[in-house]
Amino acid sequence: DHITSAIGAATIGSYGTAMLCYVTPKEHLGLPNRDDVKAGVIAYKIAAHAADLAKGHPRAQAWDDAVSKARFDFRWEDQFNLAIDPQTARAYHDETLPADGAKVAHFCSMCGPKFCSMELTQQVRDYAAGQGVSETEAVRVGMEEKSVEFRQERKLYVTAAAEEPVNAGSGPEAPGQSG
Repeated sequence: DHITSAIGAATIGSYGTAMLCYVTPKEHLGLPNRDDVKAGVIAYKIAAHAADLAKGHPRAQAWDDAVSKARFDFRWEDQFNLAIDPQTARAYHDETLPADGAKVAHFCSMCGPKFCSMELTQQVRDYAAGQGVSETEAVRVGMEEKSVEFRQERKLYVTAAAEEPVNAGSGPEAPGQSG
């Protein structure tokens, strides 16, 4: 109930409602405990923020922009402090990456250092600037280079028991594919 209610709260808040009254996840199911109240309040903080964004409040947009910039720059402490619920944000991060060094790392636990979309985006920007080309052109050239590299090596993956990588095109074709 707290999520559906928060969606409604964001909608009516965007029309200028002066007060929002939170609902807990246990609404109509039982008496809420402390965690239920926190979940309801957080849902409504998000709803109020969404309403402020919909109304075009500059400070709401500035907050979102600050969070996005902190995320892109891997400024973990700023991300925690700017979160609607800093305590939970920090706990989620520390559950997977508890070491202090992880709070200055330029990657998160989702994609890791090799597949970080934000780091790859920055590499594309740096490459484009260094080559004097647009980011779109840098991506096009990079994709062409990787396609050539893939076709030359033709290595898709390595099975746990195999000593050699399985080559693209070897073995039976997938259903619906023809060579």
